[in-house]
Amino acid sequence: MSAEVQAAADFRVKYSRRTHSDGREREYSEVQMIDDGEQHPDVGLQEAGDDTQKKLPAGKRSRFRGFEVNLGVLYLLILAAITTRYALNKSENKRLHAEYDKLNHVYNTKKNHTELQDELQDTKTNLTQLQSSYDKLSKNHSQLQEEVKKLKEKIEGKWCPDRWRRFGCSCYFKSTERKTWSDSRRDCQDKGADLVMINSKEEQKFVNELNMRGYSWIGLRAKQTSGGYKWEWVDGSALTETFWANGLQDPISDDNAVYCNYDWKCSQYTSSFLMTFICEK
Repeated sequence: MSAEVQAAADFRVKYSRRTHSDGREREYSEVQMIDDGEQHPDVGLQEAGDDTQKKLPAGKRSRFRGFEVNLGVLYLLILAAITTRYALNKSENKRLHAEYDKLNHVYNTKKNHTELQDELQDTKTNLTQLQSSYDKLSKNHSQLQEEVKKLKEKIEGKWCPDRWRRFGCSCYFKSTERKTWSDSRRDCQDKGADLVMINSKEEQKFVNELNMRGYSWIGLRAKQTSGGYKWEWVDGSALTETFWANGLQDPISDDNAVYCNYDWKCSQYTSSFLMTFICEK
């Protein structure tokens, strides 16, 4: 037979099972009172499922009810403690959330401040680089202006010797002596010049006026190549523009050179022929 005992402050209830003659088991409960450390005889016996119950004495029932009241009060106190604890936890949780929000705001503010500092530093770096580039460009511009100024002064202040005439950046000389093409070139070189080269229509017009009804050697002479004879200027460049000498044919001999008259009609002739010449420097 099994039994389970529950104890209280001044009583205890004992449960037990008994088998009747009909073979059925029934559960009984037995209440025992405890007084001053002494165990009293059974004061009540009740069969489970039976309406018959032995009642406790009035004094014991009062003490039992007192226990129930104390137990209810204890329950209420525990419930109040749990409720109070829940409220405190809720308040603390709210406070912690507010503190978290505050700290998060401070963090974001510092983070934004740091990002702004970085952007400001990048802007300063870019400004410094731009200023450096500007200074270099300004320096180069100043150097170019100085070079242009010097070149302009050189052009405008270029002095042409006596009997020389100035046009553009060059000085021109029209001889009165007649010489071969080779001797004419040598004379120009002795003067620090060379036979004239025609590079533009404006220069052609100026040289035409300078020629004054003469026949003058210019700096163009025949040169033999693998493909025949070709015209070549005194600086070694090939003849590519013939706007100043319409009708000029390819050279027929490497001994030929070009001369032009006052009407700027140019033709080829043996370079040993004596003619005036025009120098340019």
